[in-house]
Amino acid sequence: MWDDTFGCDIISPNTGPSSISPVDTRQPNNKTEYNSQESLGPLSDNQAVKTMSDKMQRRLAQNREAARKSRLRKKAYVQQLETGRLKLAQLEQELERARQQRVYDGLLNTSNGLLSTNVNSGIVSFEIAYDLWVAEQHKKDNELKEVLQSQVSELELRMFVDSGLNHYFDLFQLKANAARDDVFYLMHGLWRTPIERFFQWLGGPRPSELLFMLMPQLEPLTDAQLVSVSTLKHSCRQAEDALSIGMEKLQQTLAQGITIDITGVGSYNSQMTLAMERLEGIENFLNQADHLRQQVLQQMSRILTAHQAARGLVALGEYFQRLRALNSLWSARFREPAS
Repeated sequence: MWDDTFGCDIISPNTGPSSISPVDTRQPNNKTEYNSQESLGPLSDNQAVKTMSDKMQRRLAQNREAARKSRLRKKAYVQQLETGRLKLAQLEQELERARQQRVYDGLLNTSNGLLSTNVNSGIVSFEIAYDLWVAEQHKKDNELKEVLQSQVSELELRMFVDSGLNHYFDLFQLKANAARDDVFYLMHGLWRTPIERFFQWLGGPRPSELLFMLMPQLEPLTDAQLVSVSTLKHSCRQAEDALSIGMEKLQQTLAQGITIDITGVGSYNSQMTLAMERLEGIENFLNQADHLRQQVLQQMSRILTAHQAARGLVALGEYFQRLRALNSLWSARFREPAS
């Protein structure tokens, strides 16, 4: 009864009051722990080894879990690539069917009783492909944003960056193919919105201006990176100036070549033949401009870390999206009723 009431241990009923060992009332019925406190000293070697072993086991378990998640991410990425390949093949089939249908419908359209001959099947295909490219670009930008917010390695992030770069390179190839059908359509950016054409230079934006726009998104840069970017900017401007001067000379030569000869000495046919040959040079200028854009993207990818390059691609995609959004707002402005 004393043990239950006062939290005491009675060793023997004949030993007297001194045999009653008090117990800490904050931890009742804890005789073993109390008795062991008097002899508690430094941890034995076995206990230390056991503690270290437990820590190692936990760390190994964490490493195994991290490795498992990494394998799952890589597997998901490979599956995503395979799914993307299948979708691309399906889109190519749909594109071909749509192209044939658009060409057929265009030929059926009549104007003043004549069949329309203004339908360019190559340009129609490019417009459809570009719309699909923009939709895919939006998905890639969102995917890259999510990856940046997650804990992924530099190697994994570099794979996403390379995928984003290759998507831009696909656009350059689409443009090169379409330029063979109508180089002026590409040169003047008729496939872009009017506000995008406001910043147009030889079928697209100036690479040097994109570098200037993206630099704040890439900071902080190391001294070595700053030197490399500065050198790239200088080379980029030199290449842009050379292309611009070459294009101006081509325009002047072309204008002089088709000048009307009132003396009648010049041959009309020879003038037109020479002018057609010179016009073919415009396609070369367009391809060189896109080649410069591709080279700038590749060089920046080498200069920057994977995280910096990913932030740059996200900022680049966001820039083009906002230009298109701004164009939509500008167009809607004229449809609003006057107050």
